[in-house]
Amino acid sequence: TKTAGIIGRWCPVHRGHQVVLQTLCRTYAHVLIGIGSANVTDYRNPFSVREVREMLRLVLAGHANYTLLPIDDYPDDEDWCDVMVEQFGMVGDFYSANPFVKSLLSPAYPVHHPAKLLRDQDKIRVSGSEVRARMARGLPVDDLLPPAIHSYIQAHQLDHRFRQEYGLHTLALETIIVH
Repeated sequence: TKTAGIIGRWCPVHRGHQVVLQTLCRTYAHVLIGIGSANVTDYRNPFSVREVREMLRLVLAGHANYTLLPIDDYPDDEDWCDVMVEQFGMVGDFYSANPFVKSLLSPAYPVHHPAKLLRDQDKIRVSGSEVRARMARGLPVDDLLPPAIHSYIQAHQLDHRFRQEYGLHTLALETIIVH
């Protein structure tokens, strides 16, 4: 059986991520999970690599066939691709929902959309942007997050920190984009 690769920012790990990651771990002998933008902290990447690692471990409890790989952003796309290939090696399949990532990695890997892994009834439509927008407003996010992630965010007050540090920025950008 093959090794698969996937990269995301996982900020935060939501129910859609959970079903994809668990399916990857059940389907492949080993899964390399990239934590993208590891060197960036902003409204789209409000959680530390340590916090993201912990969230990923929580949703993958019971699975041991994965490796977490922090991947920094680079100003040059070619440099980023080189680092990706160096870190991920020769994975059999690569998964990304990001069309830009797919365009960059397609010369090196067969890149599939993660939804292709799932049966229609297992697909959960949720985005990190949607979760962060609700957090910025102080609205409940428990229906979008796995219970373990919701508990982790609450216990460490990550939602409050996010709202304090990036809430206004997140809402302002949403207003600019939507209106």
